[in-house]
Amino acid sequence: MGNKKKAGQLHGLSDKTSDIILVVICLVIVLLVAYPLYYVLIASVSNPYDVYAGKTFLFPSGFTLDGYKAVFADKKIITGYLNSIKYTIIGTAFSVIMVYLAAYPLSIKELPGRKFLSIFFIITMYFGGGLIPTYLIVRDTGLIDSMWALFLPGGVAVGNMIIVRNFFEHSIPQEMIEAAEIDGASKWTTFIKIVVPLSRSIMAVMVVFSMVAYWNDWFTALIYLPGEENAPLPLVLRNILIKSSASASQASTISGGYAELNKLTEMIKFSSIIVAAAPMLVIYPFVQKYFEKGFMAGAVKG
Repeated sequence: MGNKKKAGQLHGLSDKTSDIILVVICLVIVLLVAYPLYYVLIASVSNPYDVYAGKTFLFPSGFTLDGYKAVFADKKIITGYLNSIKYTIIGTAFSVIMVYLAAYPLSIKELPGRKFLSIFFIITMYFGGGLIPTYLIVRDTGLIDSMWALFLPGGVAVGNMIIVRNFFEHSIPQEMIEAAEIDGASKWTTFIKIVVPLSRSIMAVMVVFSMVAYWNDWFTALIYLPGEENAPLPLVLRNILIKSSASASQASTISGGYAELNKLTEMIKFSSIIVAAAPMLVIYPFVQKYFEKGFMAGAVKG
């Protein structure tokens, strides 16, 4: 009995030690991931010279909101926010619908040409026409200066589609689908009333992926939306930063003009990152549990 008790204590101590090690590893990973964002946050309200001097590490140094004031002083920032919200909502809805419509048929093993279609989709992940041919197609279809140029060329994210297809294959009971079809339900009815309600977790993953992609996308708007009134937030922030940098480079060095403008430019850099990232950081905690569950369910299984 004594030996068994001692062995049990040793085993318990080993488990406790393992838990401690895992917690420490997780904390280190969290610090590695979270600290850069925290650093940008405190740097955005700190004196840039203190930041570059290494005085800003855990707390702001020389607290100032001049960077945020400069960003929000531009009236286009509100227009950029509204445009980004509109593009993100419409683009996310469009992208998720297209991914679902492509993934569900490919999850049906009896679909004729299923393997060929899957290979066709996968090839597009590795090979594309390039920027110029894509631009010519968008121009010839009359989508230049239209918000649909942001959505239609990349309507189906193949990587997301593969995740959703795997979810449909492995996480939705085929018996339920077969029972619905036996009762006379069509493929479309089965998809709308059974598949979609049972796939809310993976839908949350797709929503998060698409929201982040559309919210941060500025290059597509730069190419296809020439008017400033249609510019999304990241493109507006980019233009503000470019104007500030140009002003700093052209400023006279007398009376500290160059130094002050350069200081403002550095503050705008950090402030712009926070302004652009804040909405996604606020939304993510509300969908985190669905995100984790759906991502694991949609993973490739051996």
